[in-house]
Amino acid sequence: MDAYDEGSKARHLPDGPDGSLPEGPASAGSTPDSTPCADQESTDQESVGQESTDQESTDQESVPQHHDSQAPTVQAPGPQVSGPQAPTADPPVPVPTPTGIASLPLRSQIVAALALAVVAVVACVHLGMVFLHVAPSNTVTKQHGRAIDDWIYPEFEQNWKLFAPNPLQQNIDIQVRAQVRGADGGITETGWYDLSALDGTAIDGNLLPSHTQQNELRRAWDFYIGTHDNDNHPVGLRGDLSQRYLRRIVVLRLDREGAGGKGAVVESVQVRSRTTNVPPPKWSEEQVSDTPVLRELPWWTVPEEDVTDARTEASAG
Repeated sequence: MDAYDEGSKARHLPDGPDGSLPEGPASAGSTPDSTPCADQESTDQESVGQESTDQESTDQESVPQHHDSQAPTVQAPGPQVSGPQAPTADPPVPVPTPTGIASLPLRSQIVAALALAVVAVVACVHLGMVFLHVAPSNTVTKQHGRAIDDWIYPEFEQNWKLFAPNPLQQNIDIQVRAQVRGADGGITETGWYDLSALDGTAIDGNLLPSHTQQNELRRAWDFYIGTHDNDNHPVGLRGDLSQRYLRRIVVLRLDREGAGGKGAVVESVQVRSRTTNVPPPKWSEEQVSDTPVLRELPWWTVPEEDVTDARTEASAG
């Protein structure tokens, strides 16, 4: 039995009460410390494996899991920790939209520029003419007085009556009568047409009366009085011009009123003024005459061109 046991290569189970190897010298044929070294190596490998597994688990927990890049990121509430941020691009600068003339096409810009240039030139010329008209007599007004007067009168006439110490306190009515040739060739004389009263009737109740109704006839009469003496003789170079201007206005008005009937032709006209003083207020002690003052002008022969122009303007209006 001893020999069989001694010569066998079999390993025996531990005989200790707790299953451990018995203490003492190792049996014959076994290598000392072979079993403990193997156990220790296995234990070290398991320990290293366990540490690797723990380390991977820890790394996986510490590294955030990235999901789909398109999924929305929800930021947890709480204080935000400032840190370096990526540089952002500057916002684009808005281009201003052109306005006014610059917004028009090129051709329209050229037309608008030319129109503004013409208006500027006309305004400068008008201001220069008005300045020369109201300025004292000088070399320019002496040489070009006719051109200045043609530009100013009658539409742009300048006077200082508004600032006079004793403004006008009279009513002046302009009246006209005519000798007309009827369709049968006979000459008849019309009654007096009160042109100022007709203008006053057209203005009454009109919120926007025309400049013609308000000032044309009055300005024409003032123009005539200022260029003629009390005997109706022209004074200066504008006398003939003022007479022709007043005559054309009254012929146009007679044609508009149908003087002489249908088909009648105005041969000559006579103009007169009827001036009455404005009654003073009740509290004033001033005494004025209430008798009208008449001033009759001589008969003027009407040229054919005035009749034609009057009919053309009447038909156009």
